[in-house]
Amino acid sequence: MPSSRTVVAVDVGGTDIKAALVEGDPAAPVLVDRLRRATPRGATGAETADALVSLIADLVKTWSAESANPIEAVGVVVPGIVDAEAGVGVFSANLGWRDYPFRAALRERLGLPVVFDHDVRAGGLAEARLGAARGFTDAVVMPIGTGIAAALLLGGRLHSGGGYAGEVGHLSLGAGERCGCGQHGCLELRASSAAVARRYTERTGRPVRGAIDVANAVRAGDPDAAAVWAEAVEALAQAVILLTTLLGLQAVVLGGGLAMAGELLLAPLGDRLDELVSFQRRPELRLAALGDEAGCLGAALLAMDLLEG
Repeated sequence: MPSSRTVVAVDVGGTDIKAALVEGDPAAPVLVDRLRRATPRGATGAETADALVSLIADLVKTWSAESANPIEAVGVVVPGIVDAEAGVGVFSANLGWRDYPFRAALRERLGLPVVFDHDVRAGGLAEARLGAARGFTDAVVMPIGTGIAAALLLGGRLHSGGGYAGEVGHLSLGAGERCGCGQHGCLELRASSAAVARRYTERTGRPVRGAIDVANAVRAGDPDAAAVWAEAVEALAQAVILLTTLLGLQAVVLGGGLAMAGELLLAPLGDRLDELVSFQRRPELRLAALGDEAGCLGAALLAMDLLEG
């Protein structure tokens, strides 16, 4: 039986940081305290990373003084390309760092064991152990927000591909507008939450706050919203069938802003998959269960796993 642990978990985003003091064991972690802070920004990516390390060190110091139990480890997860084995943030387009040694810098400041990984993979780990992907050995956990990335659960283990696996938003679906990655017709240009909002505004001239506004317009009978939504569903269906053909998926777990639409997304996506599947195993579609706590829970699980050895 795993022993109870006390760890700090930090989920870094482009806008803000979610952090938590977590107690329990890997089977039942409990977020006993949590907070949000604005993600610090420096003049360069390296300065941003330095400021982030300082902020995390301050958070751990504060919780160390307040916690009844000593903090045993820290888990930190970030966006971008991550070399988890080396503990290095290889590249973040939004935050600017390149090849920053996060784990070494944090260990030096904290004097504690530190685990460092990718935010989406950590969220996928949490969904696999505690949430909607639980019980599956081959699944994809796909948050759909400003971009689209995925955690790949293969043979019961998360697959990182040296930090490069899971960038499904850059699956090219054929001709289309040019993506920042250099390709044309990428999935996230059609089906991300940001793309759905942008395409609706381009089509109608009416600005919206996000994909959920477009979903509400679909429900209200707006034909332009329905057309944009149908294009996003089609792109997602093509991507899911491609991933299923390659990986033999049992399930696809959808999260992020677009998944907030619930059955408005799941029902047409499921219908389209039924049409596309021929010899493939048709994956079960599920909505993510852990919401915006998934990253922190995943970071905590990684820290507890590190302690369990």
